[in-house]
Amino acid sequence: MAHDYYELLGVPRNAGKDDIKKAFRKLAREYHPDVSDHDDAEAKFKEINEAYEVLSDDDKRARYDRYGAAGVNGQPGFNGAGFGGFEEIFEEFFNNFGGGRTAGRRRGPRPGADRRVDVQVTFEESIFGVEKQVEFDRLEVCDTCGGNGAQPGTSPVTCPECKGAGEVRRVDQTFLGAMVRTSTCPRCNGRGEINPSPCKTCNGQGVLRKHANLNVTIPPGVREGLQIQIKGEGDSGERGAPQGNLYVVIDVKQHQYFKRKENDVILDITINVAQAALGDKVNVPTVDGDVELAIPAGTQTGKVFRLRGKGIPRLRSDGSNSGRGDQMVYVQVGVPTSLTAEQRELFERLAGTFGSDVTPQQNGRGFFDRVMDFFGGEQA
Repeated sequence: MAHDYYELLGVPRNAGKDDIKKAFRKLAREYHPDVSDHDDAEAKFKEINEAYEVLSDDDKRARYDRYGAAGVNGQPGFNGAGFGGFEEIFEEFFNNFGGGRTAGRRRGPRPGADRRVDVQVTFEESIFGVEKQVEFDRLEVCDTCGGNGAQPGTSPVTCPECKGAGEVRRVDQTFLGAMVRTSTCPRCNGRGEINPSPCKTCNGQGVLRKHANLNVTIPPGVREGLQIQIKGEGDSGERGAPQGNLYVVIDVKQHQYFKRKENDVILDITINVAQAALGDKVNVPTVDGDVELAIPAGTQTGKVFRLRGKGIPRLRSDGSNSGRGDQMVYVQVGVPTSLTAEQRELFERLAGTFGSDVTPQQNGRGFFDRVMDFFGGEQA
């Protein structure tokens, strides 16, 4: 090739063997086609291997330094003659990426898988907390074989295909020559042993699917989509491996009146024009029960009243709470759509005292802005 071997490896012409070896290792990890994302990885890998074969051999390097590429006899290959320890580097490189010559890589027992169950709670239960019984299916240890998958009276034996290693080797011919690859043993699935007499109850799996019932404490302040982790209540692991976890996902049922915005409860109420003009005292619902709310005279649509401490508990990451939010009461003044004869007469008399002029509103945060603020927040 026309490239300068020293430039390919990124080393000076007086570099020692250790520096050349170190540079090659770095580039090999970057450009090997099995692991590299570079478009020209295969061609680049061939070039750096050619450079390393020449520069790692004292005789070839001397001829290259004196005559250039013409001084190197033939096209470099991977025949092992005077190759300066490439086999060692090749083995180390592929070991780091899950291949190469590895021994004793028998896979240990696998931990149990996680399980998920969805639980619906009412709006009030999401605020105050509740205990729920959940039902779900999971894999549990087989009572017959105790989890080893063997019929009682028998025992697992070493896998004859992988000899207990849990993996098998195969040799592939590549442009680099013979390459040894390893993969999980297909017969024992990496366990290193098989059951000649599988348990008849679980068919040698060591676990059975069973229906489980569990009481779960839902803490105060949970919101829609929150996941509660219950450790060790998922699938059983293989032969003593840790059990998986159960994730309880919260679904909050929509309330007839209340909505949620962060830690505040939102309530919309409608008052009539007389209450808005003259003021009144009304009872409004909260999650703690009805409370009296004073409506001052002259209240307009869009007025917001704050009931402190009537909102949702602030749930910390550790499951504890730090106080409660508020309840925000949004007022809408209701205009009657049908009137009795007496009401119409009274409104007509009242209208005569107000006149018919229209007053434009000055720029500022009006009712529409407050509505947009509300619907831009989080609701549940």
